[in-house]
Amino acid sequence: MAETAVKFVLDKLIPFFSNEVQMMNGVREEVVYVRTELERMKVFLRSADCLEETDEEVKIWVKQIRDVAHDIEDALDEFTLLLTHNHGDGFYGFLHKLSCCVKNMKARYRIAYEIQGINSRIKSIYEGNLRLRKKFRAAEQAGSSLANSWNDRHGDALLLDETDLVGIDGPKEKVAELLVGGGLGRQVVSLAGMGGMGKTTLAKQVYDDRQVKKHFNIRAWITVSRSFKMEELLKDMLKQLFQAIRKSVPKAVETMSSDGLKKIMKDFLQERRYLIVLDDVWHINDWDAVKYALPTNNCGSRVMLTTRKVDLAFTSRLESEGWLYNLQPLPPEESWILFCTKTFHGKACPPHLEGICRCILKKCEGLPLAIVAIGGVLAAKDRQRIDEWEIVHRSLGAEIEGNDKLQNLKKVLSLSLNDLPCHLKACFLYLSIFPGNHLIEPMRLVRLWTAEGFVEAKEGKTVEEVAQEYLSELLNRSLMEVAGATSDGRVNACRIHDFLREIIKTKSREHNISAIAKEHMNQNALWPDKVRRLSVHNTLQNVQQNRFVNASQLRSLFMFGIDEMPRLHLLFPSGFKLLGVLDMRGTPVTKFPIEVMNLYYLKYMSLRDTKLKTIPRYIGKLQNLETLDLKHAYVTELPSEILNLKKLRHLMVYRYEYETFATFKYGFKSLEKIGVLQSLQKLSFIEANHVGTLQDLGKLTQLKRLGIIKLRKQDGKILCSSIEHLTNLRALSITSTEESEIIDLQHLHHPPQLLQRIYLTGRLESLPHWLTYVHSLVKLKLRWSRLKEDPLVFLQDLPNLVHLELVQVYDGDMLCFMAGGFKKLKLLGLYKFEGLRFVEIQKGAMSCIEKLRILGCKSLQKVPVGIEHLSQLKMLGLFDLPHKLLKTIRRDEGGEDYWRVAHIPKVNSTYWRDGDGKLMEDFI
Repeated sequence: MAETAVKFVLDKLIPFFSNEVQMMNGVREEVVYVRTELERMKVFLRSADCLEETDEEVKIWVKQIRDVAHDIEDALDEFTLLLTHNHGDGFYGFLHKLSCCVKNMKARYRIAYEIQGINSRIKSIYEGNLRLRKKFRAAEQAGSSLANSWNDRHGDALLLDETDLVGIDGPKEKVAELLVGGGLGRQVVSLAGMGGMGKTTLAKQVYDDRQVKKHFNIRAWITVSRSFKMEELLKDMLKQLFQAIRKSVPKAVETMSSDGLKKIMKDFLQERRYLIVLDDVWHINDWDAVKYALPTNNCGSRVMLTTRKVDLAFTSRLESEGWLYNLQPLPPEESWILFCTKTFHGKACPPHLEGICRCILKKCEGLPLAIVAIGGVLAAKDRQRIDEWEIVHRSLGAEIEGNDKLQNLKKVLSLSLNDLPCHLKACFLYLSIFPGNHLIEPMRLVRLWTAEGFVEAKEGKTVEEVAQEYLSELLNRSLMEVAGATSDGRVNACRIHDFLREIIKTKSREHNISAIAKEHMNQNALWPDKVRRLSVHNTLQNVQQNRFVNASQLRSLFMFGIDEMPRLHLLFPSGFKLLGVLDMRGTPVTKFPIEVMNLYYLKYMSLRDTKLKTIPRYIGKLQNLETLDLKHAYVTELPSEILNLKKLRHLMVYRYEYETFATFKYGFKSLEKIGVLQSLQKLSFIEANHVGTLQDLGKLTQLKRLGIIKLRKQDGKILCSSIEHLTNLRALSITSTEESEIIDLQHLHHPPQLLQRIYLTGRLESLPHWLTYVHSLVKLKLRWSRLKEDPLVFLQDLPNLVHLELVQVYDGDMLCFMAGGFKKLKLLGLYKFEGLRFVEIQKGAMSCIEKLRILGCKSLQKVPVGIEHLSQLKMLGLFDLPHKLLKTIRRDEGGEDYWRVAHIPKVNSTYWRDGDGKLMEDFI
């Protein structure tokens, strides 16, 4: 992790060597020395990273480098800060400039002295580097000691008796069926899941299954691991294969190259039905290197592969038309059985311990290895001392670090972390700022990573796009899990496992990435000398009590669950002039914090979900601000000084109010010359009642999300002209001034071809003609359109549409979904079609539909005719429909409508509510 800190410094040194920054005599030479030595030591930091866990001397050396890098970064930033002062104009400006010159000269001497002191430290660290080089070279040759020690324990999963296992029968049966059934070609069955989920255990149980043994007379089990050698792996595989036919391996094998070994193996397996298990595959290249030795014969052969990498599992499945089996956490009942088996040796949990035991078990989140490990810890506790059990629950992180019985669990979970490249490791440890069980919004994380400087620029991509790739990679590696997704497939919530979170909290503290202040905190806990990121959970009390903490180098401040009014000048009397991230989401703030006025480095500011109503003019001084998040605050107007923020990329100033069938949006008043903010990627929601503002929108060519409210009919043509210039636009939301006002979008002749989501709220004289040409469209919401023509005729051929919601869109009495239409649609909502009497669904229409909601259609006389053809439908919602209609769906009536609904093959939940408001569920 020191590698990340060093990289930050080397990046910040660039302006000092391009004559962008004027330095005092002698200082440039000192800075040159800093850069040279840091570049030299950066080479060894990757090797040091894997030795840190086991070698105290290396750990100290890495810490010294990290501390030096942080101190250099602080000195450089303070030096740059001296050059940014705005002295004002006139005589007073001259006096202020003169005063600052004197102060700056003193400060420059101080900073120069600090850099000289840092260089002395670097010389000492370099001497340590010379002593450690032998260790680094040995580490590179032998691979990670952590990985090697893990391989010693990985085999334990192969020795488990079936009686030790809980909840494995169902998965075992399913995977065995996949191996024995299927086609004749060689197919891959991939078992994927995070570390500790039981992939190896399940694979071994299937491998040893009697039916599987009988079906495959040629079998081999190969543990791949992170640091395997191809020749040794192939020789091991050949040895097992020849043993299966009771023959000796040819002697020539011992001296063969990997290519020769692959040819022998391919020839051996060509006419045989085989089962090869590749356990613990880490990288796609490892699979690519092995797969060509496994012939794609027509004997019904199978490869079973276990991995933590979702993309590897998915790719191998696609290549062979095989199967991907994602292991799921144990359900609560089976988790409890396993927990009691390990904690109480199969006996019932004592009643007085059940409450605390269930709380501890909840933290395991169904992860089998975690349940077994924590059960082993608790088994040694005194059952009469409930306080001992409470301590384990409260201090899980300390238990993981200090209890030998949890070391195997820690190693298993840490393997994926240690396998991360430097940039991803920093991003992952950063997640320690979030409280336990907190759902993490992907876009929030993307913007934070970007503001922190964790994201490396790539040619042809925005930093946000690169950050989204980082997030996808962490999900792919099973280090994070998806906790929620939109109907069109976008991830909208992520989380991390509680045990994994405890591990990264500890590592983040060790690497001075973040410090956490929370309730029930150990008052004797040592804070870092210089806190760089502070995350405050639930109370400000611990921050107030620790004013000795040096906040002058504080880079980021987060607040979660704070009910008290945060007064930053009281919490941090020494100030935080280097602050780059301020996240006060959900705090009871009513006034804009004046303390941020001179925060030159501030890039990210969130006052979302606060009571804030006004933004002061001095916000224009925050010239490096990239994100201003005022969503769900009460701000309705921004000062013109906001236009000084040329680096602003995300401007969110809006709130929603919800009523039945309606969402009311409130944004901010239009700003003249908003076109100067040409870095903007998200702008929501701006009032469109000024022609100049609408014209300026066309200058914001980087926009990906645009939200407009209060659009007038006469301004539609100007807006269309501007939208044609927004070629990067992905999401567009337009709301008219009032429900009856017409939205005129017919003048848009060349719509942005990357548009994926469109939300139109207001009258439409006709459906915009260009909608049918936006083939990238996946989500469409229309409200209050009141069209005279059936919109389905125009929308049914959109090739990628998966989500369609229509509210008061059509005044006709019949809708017809034609055969072959809406091929990818998964969610359909029909709301408040007041004149609608009949809906027909032809066979072959909406072949992928999973959710269907019909609400407030008071004239509807029948359940949609043909609804029984929707073979993929899983949820049917019927709300606020005529009582007479809903009565015909009841089981006890047994009418035609009941028959239609009852014959939808996959429906597992059906909801209905009649005009009297009575809600029923699963009535068929």
